[in-house]
Amino acid sequence: MGGHLNFVNAHELRALAEAALDPAAFAYLDGAAGDERTPAANRAAWDALQLLPRVLQDLRGFDAGTTLLGRRLAAPLLLAPVAHQRLAHADGERATALAAAAQGCGLVLSAQSSVRLEDVAALVRDDADRGPLWFQLYRQPDAGVTRELLQRAATAGFEAVVLTVDAPVHGPRDRERRAGFRVPAGVAAANLPPSEAPAASLAEHLARHAMRWDEVDAWIAASPLPVLLKGVLHPDDARRAVDAGAAGLVVSNHGGRTLDGAIATAQALPRIADAVAGRVPVLADGGIRRGTDVLKALALGANAVLVGRPQVWALAAGGAPAVARLLRLLKDEFEIALALAGCATPAGATRALLTSA
Repeated sequence: MGGHLNFVNAHELRALAEAALDPAAFAYLDGAAGDERTPAANRAAWDALQLLPRVLQDLRGFDAGTTLLGRRLAAPLLLAPVAHQRLAHADGERATALAAAAQGCGLVLSAQSSVRLEDVAALVRDDADRGPLWFQLYRQPDAGVTRELLQRAATAGFEAVVLTVDAPVHGPRDRERRAGFRVPAGVAAANLPPSEAPAASLAEHLARHAMRWDEVDAWIAASPLPVLLKGVLHPDDARRAVDAGAAGLVVSNHGGRTLDGAIATAQALPRIADAVAGRVPVLADGGIRRGTDVLKALALGANAVLVGRPQVWALAAGGAPAVARLLRLLKDEFEIALALAGCATPAGATRALLTSA
């Protein structure tokens, strides 16, 4: 796990991570479901969008920062929730939290973090210049465990909860299975109770883990923190979530790790943005690799984006300094793209910037 800090873009990190990681760990962190069509579609959809910049615009007072749920970000960038980050580097989620805070970007900590949520929050919560600090949560079979996690997150200093709703069951990840991946000794979901015995059937598993709308309504009502829903791709679900009191939405296909063949994020995003009509913030993930991708996402209606795989590639390649460098590169690229498109602030990025959407 050498300190490879000579990369100049996110794409270069993948090879560095593959060289640094055990093959089974790389298969888990990098892989996707089935034929991996969805992550490929995510990238293809961003690439298909062309920018139509304006010239001679008034760029005085240029500012690439934004605000989400009352918290300032230096740029509309957050690190997505990724489980078991100590697979990539011994510092795990401590490293990614410090990197995000150093760059003024947001962090969404996975419920399956390999570091206790309290320990991660304590590292960065008092940093005045950090971005949002959010906690991601899956439905737990024991409702008491879910309530406890929500309260722990609030007490630790997290500012919102991101409830993942698109993964009641894992997708069939061929690369991961071929590699024979198992979470190794010394790496565990530090915030969760020991794993329960496997269900005897898919029906039994879904009975334990599949969340319903009535439960979402109840969790939103009872949560001590604002709740965003992650994994929304259908406009009807977006409208239902806002009606339930969701504080925001994350347009996501789980990076292709669940349903192979799901719609690309860039294709779903404008439909969700139209359905929400500005009532709550909309974020997006899936295939973000360049600052121009961030600009395109904002033009399609997102308020910010989340970065997943590149984060763990960077973590594997060089720990916290590499993750901080990745975020700095994306910030710089976004600022340059925003200015060259003729926008003084992210609010100026509208669909008029795109030749197709």
